[in-house]
This record gives sequence, C-alpha cells and structure tokens, in this order.
Amino acid sequence: MKLSKSHFGSFNGTAADLYTLENDGGMTVKITNYGGIVTAISVPDKNGNSENIACGFDSLEGYFSDEYKANSPYFGCLVGRYAGRIKNGKFSANGKDYQVDTNDGPNHLHGGINALDKRLWEAEEFQSAGSVGLKLSITSPDGDNGYPGNLDVTVVYTLTNDNELSIDYSATCDKETPFAPTNHTYFNLSGFREKVLGHEARIISDRFLLPDDTNVPVGAEKNVASTVWDFNKAKPIGDVFEEEPKGFENYYVFSKSVGTFEKVAEFSEENSGRVMEVSSSEPGMLFYTGYYTSDSLKRNEQEVYGQFKGFCCETARYANGPNIEGSPGSMLRPGETFESRTVFKFGISTSVV
Repeated sequence: MKLSKSHFGSFNGTAADLYTLENDGGMTVKITNYGGIVTAISVPDKNGNSENIACGFDSLEGYFSDEYKANSPYFGCLVGRYAGRIKNGKFSANGKDYQVDTNDGPNHLHGGINALDKRLWEAEEFQSAGSVGLKLSITSPDGDNGYPGNLDVTVVYTLTNDNELSIDYSATCDKETPFAPTNHTYFNLSGFREKVLGHEARIISDRFLLPDDTNVPVGAEKNVASTVWDFNKAKPIGDVFEEEPKGFENYYVFSKSVGTFEKVAEFSEENSGRVMEVSSSEPGMLFYTGYYTSDSLKRNEQEVYGQFKGFCCETARYANGPNIEGSPGSMLRPGETFESRTVFKFGISTSVV
C-alpha cells in the first residue's frame, strides 16, 4: 500500500493538494482536498492493463475552465449539504420555513451556489497493512447557503487490497437541518473508449421517484416491473433509450430495508472485462448517464468526455426529501450523528477467460 501527496493548484491563495492512494494490486485513486474530488481511479482490465475510469482533470485549473463552469457536471466531488434537488429551495425545520439557493431554475441543487464541493477541506492521511486512506473534514456554519445550524462533516475515503473504495460519511449539527451528502464520480469502465450505453447494469430496486415538470420528486413513485426501467436483471444501459432518449436521471429506491448495508447495483463492460459493484447503507441512488455533460470537456486528447461518456451512482437520501412525507433520514437533528457508507468494488468478470 502506498500514499503520496503532491501540489494540485491554488484556491483563493491557499494550496490545494492531491493525494494518491495505491494498493498492492495496482489500483490507484487520486483525491484532492478541494471539494473532496475524486480526480481519477485507475483499475486493471482483463489483460492486467490499468487505465483511468473516472471523469476528472490533472490540475485544479481544469475545474475552473470556462467550459467546466458553464456545464457544472460536478465531476467526482463531495456534494452537500443536500444532494439532488429541493423543490423551490424551500423546506421547514426548527418550527420555521427556510429558503436556500435556487441554482437550478426554480430549484435548489446539490447544496447551492457555494456548496461544500467548492471549498477546501482539512485532510488527514492514514495507512495500515491492508488499507490506505484520506480523512476529510469541514464545518458548514449556521446560515451557510441558507441552511440552519452549524454542521461538522467528516468523510473518509479508504482503498483496500480487495480493490474496494469505501466512502464513509459522518456529521453532527446544533440545529435541525436537511443533510444528504453523496459522491458525484462519473464512471466509464471502458476507459472512455466508448459511451456507457453498452455497459451492462443491474440495479436492485422495484421503484423510482417520479419527478414533476421541473425534474423534482414530490412524492409519487413508479414501479419498474414490466417497464424499460427495470434493471433487476442485468441488461445494457442503452436499452432504456428505446423509450427515453435522454437516458437516466432517476432516483431508484433500493429494495433492501432502510438503514441496512447491502449490495445495491453492479455494472460491467465486456471489452475491458471490468466489473464495479456498489454497496450502500443509503435508501436509494440517483442514477445518471450524463445527458447534459458537455462534449468539450476532456482530460487530454485520448480521454474525452461528453454526453453519455460516464454514469453516476449518487447514493443518498431522497431528492427533495425534506418535502416528501416518509422520506427516510432526510433531516439531521441536534444530538444525532449522521452515518452513511458506500463502497465501490472493482474486479474482472468471471465470464472473462
């Protein structure tokens, strides 16, 4: 196991660092303390060749280019305070009504204009015989982007020799506040040679939240049985395009019991042989296939991003959860500790000879 630190750029006059985690099998994960962004994930293919499978850039400047700021795809970052959209940026807490940033048309998206993905986090490295990792911490003050309460957040990234990247979240607050963080990495198991439409996907879910005409769930659900949205048995992501040319931007509610940590999804890509399993304690995930990602974004001439070149598994509490009756765990209260875990495990398909 190895861990190294290097200069990544400067943010408001303060240095941003890049941490490279490497296991004994040659898998590497690169993370910067600016926004907690996963900038790259390199894993071997069926022939033992490692290449990057995550959208990102090799310097901090890439996240401030005109093309990136105009598109705002949130490559690899830690999203918060609240992932997904909140209807009209409004919710009730502490016996009163609150208004937060409306940065997605009439709605609030991913924590607001100057959210946790656009700040420097405190970083602490750690290493053991079987893992290597990075602990990131930040405080979001009372009134931050309109949210109530002082919020202390810790996120721990851990890489193991089993090719597992785990993300563990914890938080406490001194006022009731919505809280639902996620990681926003875009994956392409082909190493960006192809769009993700040929990837096979399995999502263990029997329903998803139906959005309104502004793309916000408001409580209605749709069962996936006998629809193109049913991915309980693995099939190509592109199958959904038979009915929906924009692909996925669906919050799937997992079939497992709320609060349990279980496998919830699996993805594979035939040519590389790569497989990615997703396990989570969260109740669901926003599965997104990058319809809005700009074709002008790229790491280099060989690694070009764009529409349908990466998919996201945004495990989190319900989008618009503070306004949906029965939404599990969307509000964090004083005296409580928020805890959440999601693990991405990489391997090679057993069908590959």
